[in-house]
Amino acid sequence: MPRDYDVIVAGGGMTGLITATTIAKYTNQTMKILVIDRNEEINPARKNISGWTCGDAVSKRSIDFYSKEVGITYDYPELEHKVKGVIAFAPDRKTKVSFDGEGYVLNRKLLGLRQVEDAKKLGVEFSFETESDKLVLENGFITGVEILDKDKQRKTLTAKIVVDATGSASKLRQNLPIENSFMEKQIDRENDMETTGRYILEFDRGETDTSLFDDDYCIIHLNQDIAPGGYAWVFPKSKNKVNIGLGVQKKRLVTRNQRLGKNDTLQSLIDDYISSNTSIKNYRLSSDDGDSGNSRGNWQVPVRRQNDCMVENGYVIVGDAAWLPRPIDAGGIGPGIFASVIAGKTIANALQAKDYSQSSLWNYNTEYVRNYGYQMASFEILRRFLQIVLNEKISYGMKHFLSADDVEKITSREHPSFDKVNMFNPLMLFKILTHWSLAKELRYTAKKSNELVRHSQAYPESPEGFPEWKNKLDLLLNDAYNRFS
Repeated sequence: MPRDYDVIVAGGGMTGLITATTIAKYTNQTMKILVIDRNEEINPARKNISGWTCGDAVSKRSIDFYSKEVGITYDYPELEHKVKGVIAFAPDRKTKVSFDGEGYVLNRKLLGLRQVEDAKKLGVEFSFETESDKLVLENGFITGVEILDKDKQRKTLTAKIVVDATGSASKLRQNLPIENSFMEKQIDRENDMETTGRYILEFDRGETDTSLFDDDYCIIHLNQDIAPGGYAWVFPKSKNKVNIGLGVQKKRLVTRNQRLGKNDTLQSLIDDYISSNTSIKNYRLSSDDGDSGNSRGNWQVPVRRQNDCMVENGYVIVGDAAWLPRPIDAGGIGPGIFASVIAGKTIANALQAKDYSQSSLWNYNTEYVRNYGYQMASFEILRRFLQIVLNEKISYGMKHFLSADDVEKITSREHPSFDKVNMFNPLMLFKILTHWSLAKELRYTAKKSNELVRHSQAYPESPEGFPEWKNKLDLLLNDAYNRFS
């Protein structure tokens, strides 16, 4: 049947725009592509009413990948500030781990405007101030979406393939009308979602303390009292501008309040965190970001592995809708770039083959998981373990049990092996015995990680192998879930 479009991308955020642009690029602009964005055209890619709420940090590796694969290069002002790496501080702030590797802190509003411009140059069409709220099913295939346009008129638009980039709470994915789908429709909100918030501030320089602000590095503070179940961050946007905030797991915030006899909320934790930073004086909401309503905001972030299946007949999920942010640090921009380019190339091939089935789209699953997403299940387990460890043990473990090899692996987005935690190492025996439970759980986490990495790298090449692969994955994960419940 004729369709209104070859591809409809529901959601005009970063990953939706990258996917649309990649499809246009790899089909030589021969396909009719529509991006539906609920925002006004002057505010494209805005995540919610609070603005482009995000930590805004991304690795140079991710930006370079997009440039190499799609031929689009970013620079200032989209790349607002360049950094040399990330430094994570233990709760005592005496121990730190440096993850060297160049990156950027983005200006998300200007990046969104630039991405829309890039897409339009390649012939991509846009429908702004439009909601996508229901998928259309025909003969087992997704063939379009129902929309509510800016005039509040309900319409149905058809397409050969629908890309869902509508975020972690996607109504499209949750109400996917295909029966017995491999795709998971719901996330475990209690265990696999973080509540986060941040400010973008301008400030005067106070005390010189590079554990509190460093315009060359993104700073992360691990502290169960400040950010229970998550972490706090100080990401520089210039010498006098900062993206600062924190994320918490709600149930860990409850237990933290009970332990300390307090009644803090996410907002009070953020405000206390900022006011206690002696390197940031006379702070005020950023004037540039305040003009666009972006200087403060809260949002929900998925922190588990990606959806184990990200395609169905005529339907593909990307970005937060596919739960792509890394479980260990909630960083979603890098994974989103890699996944969206792979999805765009896969969709381009399917369009040229005139085959929009799950089998035709399956390479998106395989290529992403085997090359980029294979660590995510292991990071999910490490994250669940760290969320139940109190400050004293985190500081001790970072000081005594984290080796240079572990740091190098983390820098490369791999799971640390914690080789120092070995009873056959006489130099470490006393340290291990005095923190036996911590050492034991670290060794378990490393062992489980290796199993999960090997299993993920064996992701099936076709849908036929998925049920067996998925059953084994669930067994591996459930063993760790029960241990760290």
